[in-house]
Amino acid sequence: MTRTEVLVAGGGTGGHVFPALALAEELVARGYDRDAVHFVGARRGIEATAVPAAGFSIDLLPGRGLLRRVDPRSLLQNARTVWDTAVAVVQAFGIVRRRRPAVVVGVGGYASLPAVVAARALRIPVVVHEADAHPGLANRIAVRLGAVPAVTLPGTDLPGAVVTGNPIRPAIAAVERHPVDPPVVAVVGGSLGARSLNRAALDLYDRWRDREDVTIHHVTGARDYEESSDRLARMRAPGDRLGYRLVRFEDHMDTLYTEAAVMVSRSGGMTAELTAVGIPSVLVPLPGAPGDHQTRNAEALVAADAAVMIRDGALDGASLAAALDPLLADAARRTAMGQAARALGRPDATARFADLVEASSRPTRPTRGEHR
Repeated sequence: MTRTEVLVAGGGTGGHVFPALALAEELVARGYDRDAVHFVGARRGIEATAVPAAGFSIDLLPGRGLLRRVDPRSLLQNARTVWDTAVAVVQAFGIVRRRRPAVVVGVGGYASLPAVVAARALRIPVVVHEADAHPGLANRIAVRLGAVPAVTLPGTDLPGAVVTGNPIRPAIAAVERHPVDPPVVAVVGGSLGARSLNRAALDLYDRWRDREDVTIHHVTGARDYEESSDRLARMRAPGDRLGYRLVRFEDHMDTLYTEAAVMVSRSGGMTAELTAVGIPSVLVPLPGAPGDHQTRNAEALVAADAAVMIRDGALDGASLAAALDPLLADAARRTAMGQAARALGRPDATARFADLVEASSRPTRPTRGEHR
């Protein structure tokens, strides 16, 4: 087994996994063996497929997030979560002890904390990355245990935080915007999907079915694809003229970012990509997100005139149309919003984060110059 230099722990959603993969690819570009960067993730997260597809090895731990509801079913699931977390910590100790990496990097999510706890107990340096304005529980605990925190946004409440920005996949960082005609509205709810966004997008189809001056590219996510596909099939009528593409998952987000006129999405980790590529957006924060961090993320873009925000409880076809129609009618405004979004981005975020990871590694790590 190739010696593990960097162990990357965490995942669950694209907002955690894709920045982690961006870091891994940056390290490989600096001369690390691909086999020397190893991942630890959750069995239920998208990292279970996304990481091997990118050519990296991964160990998978049991576990899921705690439910913030008080009912018998939720309490039972939370009890199982506590048990799975205990098992995950034991397994993480075995993985970290066996691999003895020079540094462990926590990116948030279910599998991050067990690996971080194991690393600190074994006196291995830890760096964590926080993508949101409000730090997650795993990263807050990690910093208390001595981890070095990197953050996307200034003012994030983690002691000693280094502002690096959010690592971006190379294909996304290289995007050069060339919106197509007629304009494309991209509706993307994340890897699992966002039910309220999916329903609103289909409501929009009903309102816009006679239009030929716009196309909707709707990425449902895995959870709601079948339901959304069935509903769309029932709604379609022979005279409909609206271009409407419905897909489960988008494998070529770089192409979508290049061609779309505006993006409709949640405001979690994806906001970093929106600013990196400079695309105007309509943001719908996830209600009940820890610390209401998605609202804070969205407000930062709205304050810069880079986005429009719709509260989830107010989201439907009518409110979505009311937000999109003025944007589609005003190309100059879209251009200005895109420029404002780009001004918030940090194109060197991946390199800055990789620098911090290398600087935090144990002294036995070769330096960046030695890799090159």
